[in-house]
Amino acid sequence: PIIGGCGLAALTELNFNMIGFMGAMISNLAFVFRNIFSKRGMKGKSVSGMNYYACLSMLSLLILTPFAIAVEGPQMWALGWKTAISQIGPNFIWWVVAQSVFYHLYNQVSYMSLDEISPLTFSIGNTMKRISVIVSSIIIFRTPVQPVNALGAAIAILGTFLYSQAKQ
Repeated sequence: PIIGGCGLAALTELNFNMIGFMGAMISNLAFVFRNIFSKRGMKGKSVSGMNYYACLSMLSLLILTPFAIAVEGPQMWALGWKTAISQIGPNFIWWVVAQSVFYHLYNQVSYMSLDEISPLTFSIGNTMKRISVIVSSIIIFRTPVQPVNALGAAIAILGTFLYSQAKQ
């Protein structure tokens, strides 16, 4: 019901791009595998979710920085920086720092949660987070919603409730 509900919630979305869709599906698979392998890595060891996340972050920085520099190069970084400053202004630096801090805190809480619950429960909670973001944006931006989309969101929420009841 959770996946079907999410599918119904997005059924009438007219902006569809196959490359974007495939990217989202690959991202979802990578997210699930990351959770499973992270949970396996934490199991039976004296490594907490916080320490595991710290090690993973440092390794990611070391591995991905050379690729980012090689693919984008210093010219692209300089051009992107100039464009961002010209469009956003001096507040750009503050926005980058704030976004970085909040994203770090989000991941830190995610690993602390993953340390306590199963990867399946974590993934279902993440799906509910996405549904709540969609519902919040509908309310805030007053986006018109088709009945089938509302039904899909309700089914996803009901599916999550049923999962939590079955787990008890």
